Amino acid sequence: MYYTNIGQQTPYGPRVIVVTGNGKVMAKASSVQLQVEVSTQGKNVQDAQQENAMIMNRVIQSILALHIPKEHIQTASYNIAPHYEFENGKQVFNGYEVTNAISVKVTDTNQIGAVIDTAVENGANRISSIHFNIENKDAYYQQALSLALHNAQMKAKTIAETMRLPIQPQPIEIVEEHEIEPVLYRSVTTVDSTISTPIEQGQMTINATVRVKFQY
Repeated sequence: MYYTNIGQQTPYGPRVIVVTGNGKVMAKASSVQLQVEVSTQGKNVQDAQQENAMIMNRVIQSILALHIPKEHIQTASYNIAPHYEFENGKQVFNGYEVTNAISVKVTDTNQIGAVIDTAVENGANRISSIHFNIENKDAYYQQALSLALHNAQMKAKTIAETMRLPIQPQPIEIVEEHEIEPVLYRSVTTVDSTISTPIEQGQMTINATVRVKFQY
């Protein structure tokens, strides 16, 4: 925040106080997006593809058995690439690697661990991301925005009272500032089948920031 030096009054333009207001609201995730991958290798493409298809079909059927709707499962990527190994410092061709990834939406957040365990038990060898989502996020953001405006107003009032400035109650400019929010996710590459995978969702923070200009 900053304000003009009252000891250097000038006839040019209005005297202003500019403050930044911040607001945040906590919310629980309403759904989770998982990316489940099956990666297979073979001396030729056909063998790697066939094995991959067999395993992925088994993974999908096992997830459906957990009452995950079919429309919540979709292909995220499919990749075929040559596989190399290093022998005596040289790169040696060793067949092909096929990777099939599906995206799974889980609306019951308590079911995340069971979905991961089931997928791995049936052949998935990587869970590449766990992304928590909030539905009706705009409603939470509006609450955070209101808190940010109140926060800016309180800051301006504190400055004015401390510096004994005759601040005008209505701001002359309000700028909503947008920040890039971090994506909340976890990566899981291995799972011990004897222990249920714990996934703690905690709470997500919705932030709002405004820059407000008051005249005095």
